[in-house]
Amino acid sequence: ANATGCSSIYGGTFPTIPYCKNELGRGPAWGNSLFEDNAEYGFGMRLAVESNRSLLEIKVAKALELGLSGDLAAALKAQMEMWTSTDAAAIAGQSKIASLIDGEVAKASGELKTVLAKIAELKDYFVDKSVWIFGGDGWAYDIGYSGVDHVVAMGKNVNILVVDTEVYSKTGGQASKATPIAAVAKFANAGMQLTKKNMGFMCMSYGYVYVASIAMGANRAQAQKALMEAEAYDGPSIIFAYAPCINHGIDMAKSQHEEKRAVEAGYWPLYRYNPVAEEGKKFIWETKEPTASFQDFIKSERRYTALLATNPDQAEDLFAKAEEDAKKRMDFYKKLGEIM
Repeated sequence: ANATGCSSIYGGTFPTIPYCKNELGRGPAWGNSLFEDNAEYGFGMRLAVESNRSLLEIKVAKALELGLSGDLAAALKAQMEMWTSTDAAAIAGQSKIASLIDGEVAKASGELKTVLAKIAELKDYFVDKSVWIFGGDGWAYDIGYSGVDHVVAMGKNVNILVVDTEVYSKTGGQASKATPIAAVAKFANAGMQLTKKNMGFMCMSYGYVYVASIAMGANRAQAQKALMEAEAYDGPSIIFAYAPCINHGIDMAKSQHEEKRAVEAGYWPLYRYNPVAEEGKKFIWETKEPTASFQDFIKSERRYTALLATNPDQAEDLFAKAEEDAKKRMDFYKKLGEIM
């Protein structure tokens, strides 16, 4: 489920879409929704999958009760023993059932034929689906926030990826609730005066939501681990991914390097919060102490240096407040590791 924005444009424009199929011809089913309801749109996908799987489970039990025998019966029994698995064996079992079911429907009669026809209709649901909900900070922090909050609070197995550019990117660079202090954007021409919403902690406060903050250019291994943990977690997960944007006024050919600089300057945090961590603490702080200047970092981006022209009297004061706010947030997260 993809909220309207940059990610839906580069993710859904033929022929350059990044999604593809595997050797079995399977891949993601992609859908684009509006800003305000994308979380609910993805949540609906989760509910639909669960409803179809529940009905399929009932129909398989009924078919066996009606005396189904032979290879299909054996395949169905074996598959039901792997009901919660998504590994290669479960996928192979689903494929085997798919190869047998149409022939059995043709041979059957009466109630068994009706039941088998429904199993044939639902044959792609023997293995659970992975549901991902994508969107930018304008969607997640702002216009669609109530939907995101509602969905993570429902406890269902959905994964949310927030591509955080800290500004409304696709619509021309308006300030969002993810825009940091001192950054210049439309509707914040004199520089953002208030702090960025601490949405990661807001989601963590539920206690049952997997939360991570990543920057692929700074630490690919940490980003991959977070994505894999979110996928494996049987519940709601949300990942905030730092995403340099053309509205930042940088060389976009070096966006991965910009992510690395952001972490090294103490601008962007790396962490993982896993509610079901088996060993150690649930919250893992993965941000090293800054090795670069925060001020040098922000003053290398036009979204900050523009402040010298739009609000010269307050520029240096806001730059200092931006650094102070970032440090306060970093210290806050570090302390979380001591209590969570």
